[in-house]
Amino acid sequence: MKLPIIFFVGFFSCLPLYGQKTLEKLLEKYHQNTIPYLYVDSLAKHYNKFVLLDSRTPKEYQVSHLENAIFIGYHSFSLDSVIQKIPDKDTELVVYCSLGMRSEKIANKLKQAGYIHVNNLYGGIFQWKNNNLPVYNNQNKKTDSIHAFSKSWSKWLKNGIKVYE
Repeated sequence: MKLPIIFFVGFFSCLPLYGQKTLEKLLEKYHQNTIPYLYVDSLAKHYNKFVLLDSRTPKEYQVSHLENAIFIGYHSFSLDSVIQKIPDKDTELVVYCSLGMRSEKIANKLKQAGYIHVNNLYGGIFQWKNNNLPVYNNQNKKTDSIHAFSKSWSKWLKNGIKVYE
């Protein structure tokens, strides 16, 4: 009698652990391994070396973005617009979004267009904010607000004020 109870308790106590994924596992699932990651700590140390490109929606960008990031969008992405803003294809680029999936797709387009040094920010703006690094609003003032993209993705944002609209 004790064995089935121990099994039952042991089995169901492990279920919550099984359902939780790490950020690493999530990104592993969606990452295509076509664009190298740049990790938050590396970007923070060498920030001025890179041109940052925000590949989220206009609403997400307006809530907050990395300092001096250029909005390039995702659905509204225009390669011609990027080429006009950044004609030197040897420029060190870092593309980011919320977590890194949309930015990888945009980074691939930049790579195919001949940009040589294209990186994808590991964990995106969520990981940046989770490391207590600053983000800026539309008036270029520091803010704690981050557009959380969706309720399901927002679980990956541990720091800051989650905004959904």
